[in-house]
Amino acid sequence: MNIFRDNFALIAGPCTVESKEQITLIAKEVKAHGAAFLRGGAFKPRTSPYDFQGLGEDGIALLLEAKKVTGLPIVTELTDIRSLPLFEEVDIIQIGARNTQNYELLREMGKVKKPILLKRGLAGTIKELLMSAEYIIANGNENVILCERGIRTYENTYTKNTLDLSAVPVLKSLTHLPVVVDPSHGTGRADIVPAMALAAVAAGADGIMIEVHNDPSCALCDGSQSLDFVQFRGIAAKIFKIREAMK
Repeated sequence: MNIFRDNFALIAGPCTVESKEQITLIAKEVKAHGAAFLRGGAFKPRTSPYDFQGLGEDGIALLLEAKKVTGLPIVTELTDIRSLPLFEEVDIIQIGARNTQNYELLREMGKVKKPILLKRGLAGTIKELLMSAEYIIANGNENVILCERGIRTYENTYTKNTLDLSAVPVLKSLTHLPVVVDPSHGTGRADIVPAMALAAVAAGADGIMIEVHNDPSCALCDGSQSLDFVQFRGIAAKIFKIREAMK
């Protein structure tokens, strides 16, 4: 099962929806350079309760406005099952790393009739990720997309997480589910996101999810790992060249 056109999708957008102007501008930019889906956080689980938590319901509304303008399907994270009614027009529901083993939430995702993008846990094993996917599938929803987004290891000085690209071929050997790689969260550094994105494509990923912001230095969330427009244009072109070469 693969819901992506041509068996591959570039997913791009800001970590967090900040305003109508911001999300619409970014949506137009990423679509113009090959993105098939617009990502953006409306509900943001943050380590500190004092950090920006997203715009919530208003953020969903702004994503839907950007969808109307550009036609891009949207991907956004669900953190609380009570918010599910707000996701009726969301195309792909993301279950983030902090909820990968929230089994009650996963069971509820099994009752949803739309794709679920399931991220690997912060310190989750490949088996644990697959078992989390099984919670969704066993409850009736087979439209699951797996996402490698980096795990915590001994290294936390030079990268935010350790992006486990070996997970891509391993997962593809174990399951029919699409495998997406998120090098933005996987590294936490915009300067090495392009290299890891290209490596993920070469490793056989079915999709790449990249954080893009019109002004990363002023982003309300994760600006240090977000690409600006010039960087995104460059990496998008290279991604599609590698995909073409691999055919």
